Amino acid sequence: MAITNNKLTKEQYEQNFADIHPPFENKTAAQVEANRCLYCYDAPCTKSCPTGINVPKFIKQIASDNVKGSAHTIFVSNIMGAGCSKVCPVEKLCEGACVYNLLEEEPIHIAKLQRYSTEKAMDNNWQLFERKPSTGKKVAIVGAGPAGLSCAHVLSREGIDITIYEKESKGGGLMTYGIAAYKVTPQFCEDEVNYITAIGGIEIKYNRELGKDITLSQLKKEFDAVYLGIGVGVARQLDIPGEKLEGVVDAIQFIYDLRSKGYPAIPVGDKVAVIGMGMTAIDAATQAKRLGAKEVTMVYRRTEAEKPCTQAELDIAMLDGCEIIWLAAPKKLKGSQGKVKQLVCSKMKLGEPDASGRRSPVDTGETFTLDVDMVIKAAGQVPFEKLVKKYKLDNKNGKLVIDKNCATNIKGVFAGGDAVNGGKEVVDAVQAGKDGAASILSYLGIKNKE
Repeated sequence: MAITNNKLTKEQYEQNFADIHPPFENKTAAQVEANRCLYCYDAPCTKSCPTGINVPKFIKQIASDNVKGSAHTIFVSNIMGAGCSKVCPVEKLCEGACVYNLLEEEPIHIAKLQRYSTEKAMDNNWQLFERKPSTGKKVAIVGAGPAGLSCAHVLSREGIDITIYEKESKGGGLMTYGIAAYKVTPQFCEDEVNYITAIGGIEIKYNRELGKDITLSQLKKEFDAVYLGIGVGVARQLDIPGEKLEGVVDAIQFIYDLRSKGYPAIPVGDKVAVIGMGMTAIDAATQAKRLGAKEVTMVYRRTEAEKPCTQAELDIAMLDGCEIIWLAAPKKLKGSQGKVKQLVCSKMKLGEPDASGRRSPVDTGETFTLDVDMVIKAAGQVPFEKLVKKYKLDNKNGKLVIDKNCATNIKGVFAGGDAVNGGKEVVDAVQAGKDGAASILSYLGIKNKE
């Protein structure tokens, strides 16, 4: 067993990381699918979209060959509609709410249709919004992720001058650095950021980190308002013996490296264990397999009924050949010469429900051991607690506390997205950015007519 990189050929990497949800082959295919839509009144698909995209309208526009209008309908509600069409868990959102499910028929391929319109807009660089003249007002946004970009676009449309401070060298946040490469490529993410900022009035300053390169007091002095879209990103530790052994890595860092360095450069073991069952755990497990791991075993402390990932995501892992052990929790890691060799797990059983409503795992006292040469920790992320406490921002275990107007306890400082909710979907962050922008416009005394 060994952790090495460059295990596959160039062709194998390309095949393994090809688009998992290919687009429609042509206009006819898209229109045929669009014409299946029943254009429901008070449509449940629209209600289930966190950004409230008028789904029947944009689909009808595709059916009538008004693709530009369709893209506008999507972008006016969700400026990251192109990215969301690739990464949204639509099976529990719009497509899950489609009335065809009640008829025991396949739901409309809403995400695929959304991708059709939005990618046409991006490929042709259709500028569907006109920026109003500058008001002279300036807003600083910390974080060029979905929340920050969404907030920036809405504010810029109203003539606000925006400066985004981003700690990484590229924008997009989780979209760029934290999602499986077979869902969205780094190039697509870069194109989406460029498309969003093409409206003008938005400057992104990269490699500028809050608390290190810039301070909150500095931003408050230089700008009329500040929006914090800092997300989450600190990996939750397992707090078990052997966690510092070579070969034990964080899922966030593993995916980050894969996205930033390229597939051949990423070392992967022969026998990999992934701790967790969320979307990040699935992405880590499937990509480890696609990088050339011989065995990938996912370990989760509850049963399948309590899994945080969707069934569609779990199916991807299972189709990739990942093994799953339910009711198991990591107890300790054993190594040799500083390298991880075994994962010892406790067998669990379910007890009473906890605060989340799910039954709590209880240690049975029994254990079992897995031979491993790599362990990927994907037990969730925790907020930037030290950072928010440093600036005396009201928080709950590091999650920023905001009022109904998205305002923090510091006057003129607003927040939203994962930094507030602890980590939800990209589409939720986009809506949070819209909500924050509306509150900032009100705070600045500017009416948003949209």
